[in-house]
Formats: sequence, C-alpha cells, structure tokens
Amino acid sequence: MGQFSISDLENISGIKAHTIRMWEQRYGILQPVRTHTNIRTYCDNDLRRLLNVATLCGQGHRISKVAQLSEQELASAVIACCENPHDYSRQINSLLAATLEMNEPQICKLLGGAAQQLGFEQAIMRVVYPFLQRIGILWQTGSINPAQEHLVTNIIRQKIVAATDQLPPVNPKDARRWVLFLPEGELHELALLFMNYALRARTQHVLYLGQNLPESELTAVCQTYEPHAICTVLTAVPERGRCKLTSTTWPNYALVPCSFSTVP
Repeated sequence: MGQFSISDLENISGIKAHTIRMWEQRYGILQPVRTHTNIRTYCDNDLRRLLNVATLCGQGHRISKVAQLSEQELASAVIACCENPHDYSRQINSLLAATLEMNEPQICKLLGGAAQQLGFEQAIMRVVYPFLQRIGILWQTGSINPAQEHLVTNIIRQKIVAATDQLPPVNPKDARRWVLFLPEGELHELALLFMNYALRARTQHVLYLGQNLPESELTAVCQTYEPHAICTVLTAVPERGRCKLTSTTWPNYALVPCSFSTVP
C-alpha cells in the first residue's frame, strides 16, 4: 500500500493542498491518518478517490454533490462523464493511478483502449503526451520513483515500436527520405520513436539511427543516404561543442528539432 503526503496528492491530482484540506474538513472526502507529529498521510484509496473527484470537478460538477457519492457511484459518474470522445482526463488520471500501483496489465489495457477509441496517433497526442508531462512533473517532485517512471515509459516505447512494425514498408526511391537520430548524450527516445511512426504513416522513408549517435557517423550516413531532412530531439541543453546541428554546418539538409507536437 502506498503512503502519500498532502503535497504528493497536490502534485498528482492537480488540486491545491489548501483545497484538499478544505474538502476534508467540509465534506470528509478523504480520511488521512496522522503521524505522531500530526502530519497527514494518505493511502492508495485516498489517492484514487481524489483523482476521481478531480475528474468530475474538472467537468464542472459541484464538489458538494460529488462528495455525497459512494465509491461505486463515483466510479460510475467518472465513466459516464468520459463518454465524450474529446475528454481525456479520465484516461490520464487512470494511467496515473495504474502507474503508481505499478499495474502493468492495467496500463496496457488503458493504452489499448485509448488507441482503439481515438486511433493510435491521436491516442499518443491527446492521452499519452499529456500523461507523460504529468509523469515528468511527478518524477521531478519525487512523487513517483524511477521504477514507476521506467515501467510506463518502456511500455509506451513497446507500443510505439509495435505500431510502427505494422505499417507497410516504403521504397526510398518513391518517397522523401528522413534521417532520425539522437546526438551524443541524448537518451530520451520516445518523441523520436513517435516521429518515426508519424513519418512512416505518411509514406515517408525513414532511416532510424537511435540514441547517442556521434556526429561523424551522421556525416557518413547522410553522404550515402542523401536525406531530405535530418530530424532529432534535444530534451536538455547540449554541452558546448557537442551538438553542432545548424544550417551552417549542415547547409544541404533541412534540420528538424522534433517533439510529440512536431507532426508533419
């Protein structure tokens, strides 16, 4: 069973700590246990309930009404409010809860459901990307541990690779050619993997070179492959002199720094 502080709940749910305290005092929506130093601690059930409450309140439901719902009624209301295909808060909150529990089957089920409902690309854009933004914040604040973050990112990586493998091959002579790579010192691959999928889905030919590629190797590849564009991802400011991808150093190619939102 997990144990969370009120700041953990604030980071995970997006509900301010003072609001959580007010809801506790006025409506009794959570039942924290206090330590011998009178500090509130919360369990998994408290977190799950707060995520559901946050989902409903985010849809415009009044907290005074939501607080009166039983656990079953609360869950049913969350499911019902998310029948709108343009609302993704429930999927994101459910993924957060499953990640905190390290519930791999549930994470896979939720991702599969989102892909079936929205299509793979839109599921990544509308559900997975904002979910990963939340995961990044939680990791930075210490609200999740590295094992939880690694679990979910590796599952998402597997899903993107599997979806890419299902796309038909493209003849490089009949399509624009792209080189995708990560420079030396850059290891965060998810955005580049998604760009690989998005380009191939648009019948572009991609040479995917992966992580930590020395620039000298990139030069040799481009001389042979003659790509239309070179595409990379920089999640942190590179060390001076390490990454020299500029229009001056690579005048013959379009340079495309990409992220999840860079879809042609």
